[in-house]
Amino acid sequence: MKNLFDVIDRQIAGYMYKIGLPALRISLGIIFIWFGVLKTIGLSPAEGLVLATVNWMPVFSAGIWLSVIGWWEVVIGVCFLFKPTLRIAIGLLALQMAGTFLPLIILTDVTFQAGHFPYAPTMEGQYIIKNLLIISAAIVVGGSVRKD
Repeated sequence: MKNLFDVIDRQIAGYMYKIGLPALRISLGIIFIWFGVLKTIGLSPAEGLVLATVNWMPVFSAGIWLSVIGWWEVVIGVCFLFKPTLRIAIGLLALQMAGTFLPLIILTDVTFQAGHFPYAPTMEGQYIIKNLLIISAAIVVGGSVRKD
């Protein structure tokens, strides 16, 4: 019985290893395309947070920044879908993530529960902090660019 379990366990683990990296890469692509498009068409639930974060940037209006960020995310997503453009996806993602964490610093009243900074995030704060998982996933995918 133990031997049968070991055989089945190895088969399942092997299958997961085989499909894991492509699934992770495609998932990142879908998420970035989807969320980016929502920003460009004004349907993103993160719109208020994004606009509050970029309103100090004088180059464009906040609305234009929202569109720029949305299209930036779409490009990241498309680049994740194709192996030859993974390095581009990782580079663009690194730049985007730097901006994504800004609200945790400049909008603490929005990203943390009143009187509980820095350990009790609001829903918006949790939305941002979950990007640590996206960064980790991108590191795993980025680590595969030299392997075939």
